[in-house]
Amino acid sequence: MAESYVCGVSDAPLIYQTVGAALDSAVERFADRPALIVRHQNVRLSYAEFSAAVDDFAAGLLALGLDRGDRIGIWSPNNAEWVIAQFATAQLGLVLVNINPAYRTAELEYVLNKVGARALILAKSFKTSDYVGMVRSLGAEKLPHLEEAIVISDEPIDGFRSFAGVSAL
Repeated sequence: MAESYVCGVSDAPLIYQTVGAALDSAVERFADRPALIVRHQNVRLSYAEFSAAVDDFAAGLLALGLDRGDRIGIWSPNNAEWVIAQFATAQLGLVLVNINPAYRTAELEYVLNKVGARALILAKSFKTSDYVGMVRSLGAEKLPHLEEAIVISDEPIDGFRSFAGVSAL
């Protein structure tokens, strides 16, 4: 069986640059060019727009009191908010914990408690899974570390912050 990647020594040097610095560099060079296209959401952001969205969400996470090294879960299929959250958490030094979209309530409880997640970003639902309902069924007593639940939804949901709302903090 052949390997699907190249291993070994390379003469290509490592780039000692943070994710935030790399994004800033891309904005300087390609401000008006497409950075993120998500067809199923009809989202098309230039590098400048994407960077602004990342900065807004990062500022919101800081306003919520999240600090470098804190764990923040993301339980969602692929979407624009997922990518924005990934860059925002990297800029802040937060640890983004990817949660399998197929997980059920018990698995979600286990992973959030195992890593001590202080926040969770979640889709409202995915396929037949009601993510909001599953988080509600766990409640604060089963998720003692979880302080914030941020839902990716166009409509307000009681007991949850919205992704857009956090970006506006």
